[in-house]
Amino acid sequence: MRKEDCFYLGKIVSKHSYKGEVLIKLDTDQPELYDTMESVFVALDHGLVPFFIERARLHKTALLRVQFEDVRDEATADSLLGKEIFLPLSQLPKLSGNKFYFHEVIGFSVEDENHGHIGEITGVNDGTAQALLEISFNSKEILIPITDSMITLVDRDNKVVKVSTPEGLIDLYL
Repeated sequence: MRKEDCFYLGKIVSKHSYKGEVLIKLDTDQPELYDTMESVFVALDHGLVPFFIERARLHKTALLRVQFEDVRDEATADSLLGKEIFLPLSQLPKLSGNKFYFHEVIGFSVEDENHGHIGEITGVNDGTAQALLEISFNSKEILIPITDSMITLVDRDNKVVKVSTPEGLIDLYL
């Protein structure tokens, strides 16, 4: 499995018992969707490796307590600490309406209610306090915050995101 075909689910953050159980910090708003998984992919030095799950249950808020089939001791669990966990994109829950996964809108056209077509989404910057759509227009980059008030429509069929930006925002870039 290639990383490009997967989504990041979380990271192994600690051991939980001397029998090899680990805690995975899930990067999701709905951790309960992932407590019945049969397997995950763990990012090791040589790529993504499938790990089969014997038992999993939620632990506190966004932690998943997992016993992998072939991890039976602390030393093996130690070797997994800090490793990222992935699942195939096909296992992402479907979203509807104006909710979207960042990866799914890459390549979508963006239309502003005042300026019309303003470019194509080339990426999403989620390394800031507010996630931003990165839009390419005539060799320039336009950044638009991803907020419910600005994203007015996500049209998956036509690959268009319609936005309503505050006065002056687009003019800063053009």
